[in-house]
Amino acid sequence: MSEARAALADLRSAYPVLQPDPDYPPLQLASIRDQVSPQEWAARVDCACAYRLVKHFGMDDLIYNHISVKIPGTEEFLLNAFGLTYDEITASSLVRINLAGEVLWAPEFPPGLGYRFNPAGWVIHAAIHEALPAVHGVVHTHSLATMAVSALPEGLLPITQTAMRFDKVAYHDYEGVAVDPGERGRLVRDLGDADLMFLRNHGVLTVGRSIAEAFNNTYRVERACRAQLMAQAAGQGLVVPPADVIEKTHHAYRPGTRRPYGVLEWPAMRRLADRIDPSYRT
Repeated sequence: MSEARAALADLRSAYPVLQPDPDYPPLQLASIRDQVSPQEWAARVDCACAYRLVKHFGMDDLIYNHISVKIPGTEEFLLNAFGLTYDEITASSLVRINLAGEVLWAPEFPPGLGYRFNPAGWVIHAAIHEALPAVHGVVHTHSLATMAVSALPEGLLPITQTAMRFDKVAYHDYEGVAVDPGERGRLVRDLGDADLMFLRNHGVLTVGRSIAEAFNNTYRVERACRAQLMAQAAGQGLVVPPADVIEKTHHAYRPGTRRPYGVLEWPAMRRLADRIDPSYRT
């Protein structure tokens, strides 16, 4: 057995054996607002909001993928319980784990639903939070558009203003399902100092100094990918701006040139989430 396969030999133990109530009653988790610090509660609400927004904009994938937020002043972060759809996630449903993958707090789910965090989520998110302390938000999605672009040799093309917002686009070659801890160093190496990385044949990963910034990066790359695929599907060739115009646009979109992204947009995103379903706050 190879070293990688040996490391995964007990992977099944990371997933619960479920025996749910066959009536499938709705989840009713108690709020833990009074049990955590104000800083952690704020991080929980923002993280849950990001999950709801990813669902709203059609970038979710059933119960899969993951969004994490670092708890301010700690090396701990919040991750979804693997088994919930994004519109079920609330501030009190998020699992608190450390860089070693130890569960520091988890919600008490109904009998038969012993949900845990996704091991692939720990591999990816812990690697980034450990290597990049300034990163507080990480979003990973498998949307159709980003999966498609991740499989194109040319990757994301600077053919729209939205795509040109990203002056650095990183790529990480596919190594199989991301459950091998040995992949962590390679993920960090390939991300470098970019805010956006395509996981080849897999999806996309964005990071930010806040979850607001990371979500904004995710929203923008999603639209850039959709626009690129629509343009390529027309079969008429692509208009690519001159290199100096691309660089000028890159410069205009750098956070230090005008403003950091996500800060201006986040209050509106929170209001949108409140209009859709304010239960994410509980």
